[in-house]
Amino acid sequence: MNKRIFITGASTGLGKATAILFAEKGWDVIATMRKPENDTDLGQKENITLMALDVTNLDQISSASKAAIELGDIDVVFNNAGYGLAGPFEGATDEQLVRQLNTNLLGVLRVTQSFIPHFRQKKSGLFITTTSIGGLVTFPFNSVYHATKWALEGWSESLAFELNPHGIGVKTVSPGGIATDFGGRSLDLTNHDAYADTMQKVMAAFMDPERQKSYSTAEQIADVVWEAATDGLDKLRYPAGQDALAMYAQRNQVGDEAFRAGIKANFLG
Repeated sequence: MNKRIFITGASTGLGKATAILFAEKGWDVIATMRKPENDTDLGQKENITLMALDVTNLDQISSASKAAIELGDIDVVFNNAGYGLAGPFEGATDEQLVRQLNTNLLGVLRVTQSFIPHFRQKKSGLFITTTSIGGLVTFPFNSVYHATKWALEGWSESLAFELNPHGIGVKTVSPGGIATDFGGRSLDLTNHDAYADTMQKVMAAFMDPERQKSYSTAEQIADVVWEAATDGLDKLRYPAGQDALAMYAQRNQVGDEAFRAGIKANFLG
């Protein structure tokens, strides 16, 4: 019998690349997205079932998890849906704050909670969550995004202790830069005139072509998701991509304050 993975945020980027990779490896894939009716190719691939899921919709989380389990045992739940909120914190509207937390943090918690009874009953299963290198280090003008990703890292680390005795694994994949349309499609910006000059410096550093040379493709990060899903290791964190691996190693090596001084110099001059 084929293994089965449930993926959120599978319409583009990493979610889509992961769906294709697992299907090609012979897994049955449940690829969820907010608007499956807009899909043009994923649903036509062998072993892939499309399902509607907006992770901010509690009723839809409940119905999608039930429908997925009715198809057969789920082996892996890959929490991947998310987007970035960037810009001055002072300029963030309450609506922006709530949407970021609902999608990136509460969406993951709620989807996970809906599958725990199934995994506990069969005494096996694995949750993998896309965090970010931004869950392990920080950059200027990304404070709310970092709040969600650092929260996911801490939540995953704690959750692993309580679920492991039930045969359930918990892992995080922390990508660095991915060469997808995340920055356009999946980015929400705040605004405040008081920070215009420093914001311009930071954006210029992020958009530097030299920096973007170290970015990974979505397919390269999907390979790390595959590794996390199949290596059988009791391991929590999988930094993914050359830039993420280098940054995380550097922070661990030089310590928090020296690393922060380097970020300040690189992004704020």
